[in-house]
Amino acid sequence: MRFLLVQIIDIYMIIIIVRAVLSWFPINPQSSFFRIYLFIIQITEPVLGRVREFLSRMIPNMAIDFSPFIIIILLNVLRNFILRA
Repeated sequence: MRFLLVQIIDIYMIIIIVRAVLSWFPINPQSSFFRIYLFIIQITEPVLGRVREFLSRMIPNMAIDFSPFIIIILLNVLRNFILRA
């Protein structure tokens, strides 16, 4: 069971990294890839949005979004905790 959780965490981290990288490039809404991009946003935004809101309250006017970086660190901590339990 714990290895399944670790795999889910790994997949979610990869999806967050993909979203962060894709955010650097313009994606044509007419392309077939756009639906995949919207799906990636839908499954990552609930977590990233909360961290982004927290960071904006702590550090207003921050130009760079560090929420993916923070989520990946937290997921790695959770992953290591699960593996050591």
